[in-house]
Amino acid sequence: MHRRSFLRRTSAAVAMASAGIGSSSARAAHANGPNILLRSSWQTVNIGDIAHTPGVLRLLEKHLPDANVFLWPSKIDNGVDALLAARFPKVRVVQTKSQIADAFKTCDFLLHGSGPSLVAQRSIIQWSEETGKPYGVYGITVSPRQSSSAVDTSGEALQRTIDVLSGAEFVFFRDSKSMAFAKSQGCQSPIMEFGPDGAFACDLRDEDKAKAFLHRHDLQNQGFMCCIPRLRYTPYWTIPEKKAAFDPVRHARNEAMKASDHAPLLESINRIVRETNLKVLLCPEDQTQMRVAKENLLDRLPADVLPRVVWRPNYWLTGEAISTYVRSAGLFGHEMHSPIMCVGNGVPAIVCRWAEQTSKGFMWQDIGLGDWLFDLDDPDQSAKVSDAVLWVAKHPDAAKEKVADARRFVEDRQAKTMAILKQHVS
Repeated sequence: MHRRSFLRRTSAAVAMASAGIGSSSARAAHANGPNILLRSSWQTVNIGDIAHTPGVLRLLEKHLPDANVFLWPSKIDNGVDALLAARFPKVRVVQTKSQIADAFKTCDFLLHGSGPSLVAQRSIIQWSEETGKPYGVYGITVSPRQSSSAVDTSGEALQRTIDVLSGAEFVFFRDSKSMAFAKSQGCQSPIMEFGPDGAFACDLRDEDKAKAFLHRHDLQNQGFMCCIPRLRYTPYWTIPEKKAAFDPVRHARNEAMKASDHAPLLESINRIVRETNLKVLLCPEDQTQMRVAKENLLDRLPADVLPRVVWRPNYWLTGEAISTYVRSAGLFGHEMHSPIMCVGNGVPAIVCRWAEQTSKGFMWQDIGLGDWLFDLDDPDQSAKVSDAVLWVAKHPDAAKEKVADARRFVEDRQAKTMAILKQHVS
């Protein structure tokens, strides 16, 4: 859809709604607060994708307590539905066609949640064409290089994304490079600002499971660091439920780079064990990473280091992960959302990235943690990873002060972005 025709159609629909056509449900609902439809929950094979939704729900709960929130998810299986229901019992989940249709009538505003891109672009177009009501976008990446699960951003597809973003009341980008790129492509939303990834606000917990696991492996409070490895491309073809075809090109790239990519983590683990009293927990962010950790880290550790390294052999959900992270002395590795959840809960976290990833990692620069972000395609930066990890291990008070500053910045931005949302739904 060309941007001008999209905006013209949207403006006409908004004018109809303002005149009272088809808006009785919305007007009646205002007596009990605004009705917000949150489009989120992209998948459950990754605890970071799970965390997006409870993070934004918590922000809505805190900053717009009178709002009636409807969640329109893509995936909330594998026990995630129960987690969300327990934490947010007032949120109404809409999944069937009739439920979605009713939500379109009732809700005043659609909020697209955090994600690797404008994941639910088609849903926004459907909302705008059928209702004419406003929408906003909260904490996404828009990048020339998108992840394997994201929408195409080349040519006409990119222009369609820019058109939809231009029709939004606001777009909050989770990294400044995304904002700069969107603006360079002609994005014209009236409000375009840095807005933290929703996962920063995730407060899910599973204390019992975390305590039981830590007890079994003698991992004491503040007595270990977490390490999360990954391959350049997530091998979704190894997860049966994804039904993804084997990708020989990406597999070959993973195989070619896995030794050099994991070398900084191996060095960090060896130094933690040999130079401190801490242990190391190898844990996953997605369902493919237990095997990655065993083959690329655990199986390559020297005999004197191995006894103080614990390998988690099974996947976990976000609540248990956060309940574990908050008892650690810090986290390091190749992933992004476990570090986000750590910083959101006051835990030091070091991020390693590479060219195949989107620009999301640069949010560490945006929140004041740029010296904890390392480009593994740069040999000079790769060589400094273990020094940074050891600094966190040996200076826990200073590391936590540094995280506290970043957390305050994030919370300030959260409050300001939610204030903007409140203005648009009031």
